[in-house]
Amino acid sequence: MKRKIKSETSDALFCYDQQFWQAGIQYLCGIDEAGRGPLAGPVVAAAVIFNPDLKMAEINDSKKLNAGQRERLALQIKEKALAYGIGLATAQEIQQMNILKATFLAMQRAVQRLEIRPDYLLIDGRDFPALFINGCGQALKGQAVVGGDRRSQVIAAASILAKVHRDSLMEEYAAQFPQYGFEKHKGYGTREHQEKILKYGPCAIHRPSFLRKLLEKQTNLFDR
Repeated sequence: MKRKIKSETSDALFCYDQQFWQAGIQYLCGIDEAGRGPLAGPVVAAAVIFNPDLKMAEINDSKKLNAGQRERLALQIKEKALAYGIGLATAQEIQQMNILKATFLAMQRAVQRLEIRPDYLLIDGRDFPALFINGCGQALKGQAVVGGDRRSQVIAAASILAKVHRDSLMEEYAAQFPQYGFEKHKGYGTREHQEKILKYGPCAIHRPSFLRKLLEKQTNLFDR
């Protein structure tokens, strides 16, 4: 039964993208991000272009897959994609410009790393930022797709790459800042993570603007 459900899901994701290919769009690019909500770490975006005849049987919204499935699929996506790019915005950039603008910056950096110029972008969410190749010329065409990681194969693929890349970065930060347990919660605001912040104070990859409510009684922590 599980195999049948996965097949039906992948069929629906593939069919959604197929409508764009059939309309004459050759290089359809899916874009998604990981890490808008955590209290620490970067926001990461990925951009993926697939060949129109490629259907990946197990692909799905990254949130519906376990870590092992995501890691295995990420390797397959990188191997089979016509092009992919990954970009990020740091915690410092998030603090400087706000999370929405930082997410758009990460998307721009992901698109900039594509080896093929996309004909059309599908971006997960409600917002469609102006994204460019080589930082000049006209903005790339496309549309925002609400719930896109559950509707489009190329967006789902981007969601997997972004999530796997960000999780890997947070595991590296766990070695640098072992007291916070980043390898477990990946910077999200779990109870354990909040308790560690209150005990040790924020570190270099925490997002101060995300911690204001938590630290409203300990405002001097950022001056340490």
